[in-house]
Amino acid sequence: MFAPLLVLALTTLPVHPSSTGHLAALRRDPGAWAIDQNHSEVTFRIRHFVTKVRGRFTDWSGTISGDPKDWATGSVAVDIKTTSINTGNDRRDNDLRSARFFNADSFPEITFKSSKVEVSGESITITGDLTIRGVTKPVVLKGSYLGASGSKIGFEATTTINRMDYGVSWNRAVEGGGAMLGDDVEISISIEANKQQ
Repeated sequence: MFAPLLVLALTTLPVHPSSTGHLAALRRDPGAWAIDQNHSEVTFRIRHFVTKVRGRFTDWSGTISGDPKDWATGSVAVDIKTTSINTGNDRRDNDLRSARFFNADSFPEITFKSSKVEVSGESITITGDLTIRGVTKPVVLKGSYLGASGSKIGFEATTTINRMDYGVSWNRAVEGGGAMLGDDVEISISIEANKQQ
């Protein structure tokens, strides 16, 4: 089963210690916000037979740049390690890392890079490019801007993608018609970020 990322709740990813590129960007950008990984997450859901299975990614990093008073020039960039997929089932997770799905050996990262951030009251829309298995497609994440409090900001957003668009096409027919897995994957992100000094 396929499980892409981003519950970006703006699930703008937390800054991971190994992400030197993101850390360097934070140091250079006076409008940078570091994602608090302990209070942020990227999750997904996909239909399996008649119910939906939920999963998440545990190793991801990202940067947010912008002024809470005017997000028009803001940006979001996220990197997700495909090997970090976690659905609570080791056998399924190993299958998802295989060539049938994410092909993690050849495509170790899922990335998102925004092209536009729009905030209107409590609503947020983030438009950008999502890359999975080397295929890049435009996506739009919509959700709630939770506001700013002192040196913190927060938001959450979701989008739905068709896994077939990214070459994640493995499936199995089921008796009586239909398929074991759905094509649509719901991605959600939830972010709390701290202003960098």
